Amino acid sequence: MIEAINLTKVFDNTPALTDVSFTVEKGEILGFLGPNGAGKTTTMRILTGFLPPTSGTAKVAGFDVLDQSKEVRERIGYMPENPQVYGDMTVSSFLRFISRIKGVPPAKEKERMDAVIQQCALESVYKRLIGHLSRGFRQRVGLAQALIHDPEVLILDEPTIGLDPAQIIEIRQLIKSFAGNHTVILSSHILPEVEQTCARVVIINKGKIIAIDTPEKLSMSLRGANLYTVRVKRPSPELEDRLKAVQGVVEFKTEADGTYVIETGKDADIREEIADLIVGRKAGLLELSPVAFTLEDVFVQLTTAEQSAGAPTEKVTEKAT
Repeated sequence: MIEAINLTKVFDNTPALTDVSFTVEKGEILGFLGPNGAGKTTTMRILTGFLPPTSGTAKVAGFDVLDQSKEVRERIGYMPENPQVYGDMTVSSFLRFISRIKGVPPAKEKERMDAVIQQCALESVYKRLIGHLSRGFRQRVGLAQALIHDPEVLILDEPTIGLDPAQIIEIRQLIKSFAGNHTVILSSHILPEVEQTCARVVIINKGKIIAIDTPEKLSMSLRGANLYTVRVKRPSPELEDRLKAVQGVVEFKTEADGTYVIETGKDADIREEIADLIVGRKAGLLELSPVAFTLEDVFVQLTTAEQSAGAPTEKVTEKAT
């Protein structure tokens, strides 16, 4: 559905993107992560036809963003980090205005307006002036305008910025509901939000992609070993000795009475052996779970490694050329 091929963008002889390539499958939600100035917004602006790449190409729904920009824009809903909404218009008049700009058929206009007002929880403010709304409600209006024409592709740049915790959960659930019906690229600095919402993650730093995979596989790829937390109801020194002797155990730590952390080689999975041993000795197995990196751990480790490998990142001003 989305294909970026060797996208490069240079501003004033300073590269903002260098050979960026990735794909997003139809119906997939892809998280786009990176420090400030990493190139996330530049990439999104190229995909939406707002900026041309210096070199490389991108396609959306099979249409080239340069040669077929009209067809691309018809199929995209874009919500920038700071949505451009007109403060002197009411929510309903603004959405009606946007629906007509985006070519929603008159017969479907009310249906689409009612749908996005409900989806984005704007029922209580749809008659109010946008300029009188809180930052959180203006974000919701920005999301509603991106959805009004029921696009195939949604590109969302920091969609939950300015929202309170309850609103973040609501918008997160709404975005998750798009999976299968819309193809979504979601940029966010809130790592748990991406981890809970996105099927795959692109991590970009200094204009280059440094990782693409599911959060789970990124975590596994960074681990040099497998870690397991084991908790039993009836611990004993004999049980500890038996667990230490299981083939594949590299390190064994007692965290608390009845709680152990067992380290194995990266390719060794000894959970079945551990479970059989504990059950066989009637020690009361309460927990046996892997200890995984969070997406935040992955992000910090990858970007720190990139930072130490080269010069410090400079934030590039992203402007049209």
